[in-house]
Amino acid sequence: MLNSLRSIVQEVNAARDLKTALAIIVSRVKTAMKTEVCSVYLRGPEGDYVLMATEGLNADAVGRVRLKDGEGLVGRVVTREEPINLEQAETHPSYQYFPETGEERFSSFLGVPIIHHRKVLGVLVVQQVERRRFDEGDEAFLVTMSAQLAGVIAHAEATGVMVAIGEKAAQAKFAGVSGASGIAMGEAVVITPPADLRSVPYKTCTDVEAELAFFQKCLQAVREDIKGLGEQLKTRLNREEQALFDAYLAMLNDASLGKEVTERIRQGTAAPSAWADVILEHERTFSSMNDAYLRERATDLRDLGRRVLAYLQESNQKCRIYPDQTILVGEELTASMLGEIPKDKLAGLVSVQGSSNSHVAILARAMDIPTVMAAVDLPYTQVDGRTLIVDGYKGTVYTDPGPELRKHYKAIYLEEQELVKGLEALKDLPCETTDHYRLPLWVNTGLMTDVVRSLERGAEGVGLYRTEVPFLLRDRFPSEEEQRSIYQEQLSAFAPHTVTMRTLDIGGDKALPYFPIEEANPFLGWRGIRVTLDHPEIFLAQIRAMIKASEGLDNLRILLPMITSVPELEAAKVLIYRAFNELLEEGHSVKLPPLGVMIEVPSAVYQARELSARVDFLSVGSNDLTQYLLAVDRNNARVADVYQAYHPAVLRALRSVVDDGHAEGVSVGICGELAGDPGAAILLMAMGYDVLSMNATNLPKVKSVIRSISLEQARALLSEVMTLPDADQIRQRVDDTLRDLGATRLIRPASSTD
Repeated sequence: MLNSLRSIVQEVNAARDLKTALAIIVSRVKTAMKTEVCSVYLRGPEGDYVLMATEGLNADAVGRVRLKDGEGLVGRVVTREEPINLEQAETHPSYQYFPETGEERFSSFLGVPIIHHRKVLGVLVVQQVERRRFDEGDEAFLVTMSAQLAGVIAHAEATGVMVAIGEKAAQAKFAGVSGASGIAMGEAVVITPPADLRSVPYKTCTDVEAELAFFQKCLQAVREDIKGLGEQLKTRLNREEQALFDAYLAMLNDASLGKEVTERIRQGTAAPSAWADVILEHERTFSSMNDAYLRERATDLRDLGRRVLAYLQESNQKCRIYPDQTILVGEELTASMLGEIPKDKLAGLVSVQGSSNSHVAILARAMDIPTVMAAVDLPYTQVDGRTLIVDGYKGTVYTDPGPELRKHYKAIYLEEQELVKGLEALKDLPCETTDHYRLPLWVNTGLMTDVVRSLERGAEGVGLYRTEVPFLLRDRFPSEEEQRSIYQEQLSAFAPHTVTMRTLDIGGDKALPYFPIEEANPFLGWRGIRVTLDHPEIFLAQIRAMIKASEGLDNLRILLPMITSVPELEAAKVLIYRAFNELLEEGHSVKLPPLGVMIEVPSAVYQARELSARVDFLSVGSNDLTQYLLAVDRNNARVADVYQAYHPAVLRALRSVVDDGHAEGVSVGICGELAGDPGAAILLMAMGYDVLSMNATNLPKVKSVIRSISLEQARALLSEVMTLPDADQIRQRVDDTLRDLGATRLIRPASSTD
């Protein structure tokens, strides 16, 4: 059965469209289970379940038989969300006869739900004339099959609504999670890793002859490369091994792969898309073969495919033009990818992977770019050049939007602009409550472009400067002098206000391309202070650069990330004192800056008093703290909805930290995304946080809310929510308060995540 399962899934994955995939499923499952009927019902646009494919029932019934939730045995499977196994189906109270199917002959029934992301996509059914109680093995096989096929069917359904460019396009909606709020409408530009056959965006060509000539030119370049490799290795390989290079050359000729690709180009497909499609089809064929030797040839084919694709892509990248309203789309967007697009042309971001707390989402919020993360069902390789709407409030992406949808979102966009203008009037007003309690609002920065936006919106300091951003945007470690120059720009721009610089925080979801960290579980691995303590040469250069940059300004604070114990803190302090003393010996007129630690892990929460006794301030990183407290990988789209910053355990930890810090006489701030949530800001103020630091976009929103409430009201709300048992109830109570304050427009939509 395992071999059958693997073989069926491979065949379905190789199918070109949904209809073909379903035909394979019903045929192969019927054979594997030795039954007389196999059928697939899928959820239709109206919410009912439609017979989409069958082998054994009347073919004319396909597309005609429709059932609602709870209707018939299929509808009951949907409602129960679990298998139904009947030896005599017609005696069951939910049995419903559909004469067009001809199913009256079949007595035995086994139906299992096809579930993807908690939604029932459809039902997989097998039936038989003779009474047969399908055994546990049969049921387990069909359940396993439906689980394996759920993602494939979801993707095929999504792909099915995408039609070739140039034809009449159908509006489609894809759900993700909110990465950065706002509305963007523009043209999709798909960005992919180099020479990745599975990520090539679908494109057409208008000049077929020019595309054919370009393809042949790339093939010839690869032929020359292969001949050169063969010559270099001639003396080191025997005759049989040398034959591999001849096989590569044979595959490239006009009677083999070249011919198939040429035919697709003549039909209007661009060369990179045509080449990737042909290679992947042949690779799937080889991979599904029983013969081990032939299966291994799939590796050779992949290697050849990448070599040619590298040439095809290199030529295309050189002439890439970004439209004025670029919506950047990718399987997994990174900070360096954002840097490739001119900043005045980047309107929105869509990432298939990641979550609302991925590093790229945090950067997007800092840059005020509407973003949707975890759009897992979006067939991203097929949207290049299409019109997209990015709804960063609800975490939704629309492809090929119609006139009504465009009009709707244009109205929201204009309303959004009016709200921003209204909040800008608060710039020069203090952030204080109605009973005159003053709460400083600082900003999180990482790019120089953040500076102007932050100052324009009334920032009173920097609670978090992400020093890793300059590292991420380079192809090598920046020198001490380069770092000093960058840091001095930040310190000078905000002087005399305080600038809190976090030491290099890489690892987890922030990998440097020139310093890769490969780990099975990166968030529990080598990251933050662990990396820099293991590499004191990196740490010392950065500390020296920071302190030198503050000379004559004296507005620097140094913040240490990922501290989990007192010995880690002490080890870091030894290096900081060493760097400071070196600078004094070199004649620099510098002062030792205040030192703080980030509270990001549970161990730091429980040692907050011990850490506070050894530093000048604490700063809570609520993003990682929430992740570690709830055991949720914040980049994993499958568990994005489990990441809840309003979780009672998170709020209790936050209150505990501020109490312990104040008991030792140090100030306590918070620089996670929670600080920029207007509702959460009320709770944090009531807990006693001395500083809230957020991205510049949210600063006016938070100031607006703080100025509309009294500290007494905030403390009453905190007392109430701390007794509530779950995040949803807490969020609802906070939202009710925002409505009472007249701040309804600042409430985050229910469909987005914390």
